[in-house]
Amino acid sequence: MRTKEVVIKNVRWIILFICIILFLGILEDVLENEIMQKDIIGYQLISEYVISDFATPIAKNITQLGGAIFLVALSTILLIVIKDKKIGICIWINLAISTILNQVLKHIIQRPRPTEFRIIDETGYSFPSGHSMVSTAFYGFLIYLIYKKVKNKYLKWTLISFLSILILLIGVSRIYLGVHYTSDVLAGFLISISYLIVFISIIKNYHFIDKN
Repeated sequence: MRTKEVVIKNVRWIILFICIILFLGILEDVLENEIMQKDIIGYQLISEYVISDFATPIAKNITQLGGAIFLVALSTILLIVIKDKKIGICIWINLAISTILNQVLKHIIQRPRPTEFRIIDETGYSFPSGHSMVSTAFYGFLIYLIYKKVKNKYLKWTLISFLSILILLIGVSRIYLGVHYTSDVLAGFLISISYLIVFISIIKNYHFIDKN
């Protein structure tokens, strides 16, 4: 029983550890160029079963929801409309840190973007996916706030489900549009979850948001 209680109490750190190990595994393969074939297979699955004239404009619109312009605009709106300004500031800080962290990782690793299947043009390095990483941090933090602050259970779980699906779709859209490898997107998800656990723990400890 005690072991179960310890696991439950430290589940977020267990998740963080697992995500980092998986991220490092992907990173090792990327640095040794061992993952390229798997990435191509991932894109081929999407191109065979998903890509169409109908789906392409949808993917282009979805990917914008993880872009800098939209997230900055949404963060500004939330800062204005949320009564507790500490929460609005935390949303902004989270967006800034996750963006900077992504750019640092990209410039350290310097993986070129795929060129074979481009549907849209994109610049910069590929690993980890900025859209996947930053949108996971941004919308993931909103999911946390909704879970803690929204009292209506139906509304709470509707919003959480919507944002969770949106995060996944943004990642898939980057593969669909040919601007990221599958491993870029997976790595973005994994490192962002790890970062978000640390970020939330820090702001809770400094009482920016409730500890409950």
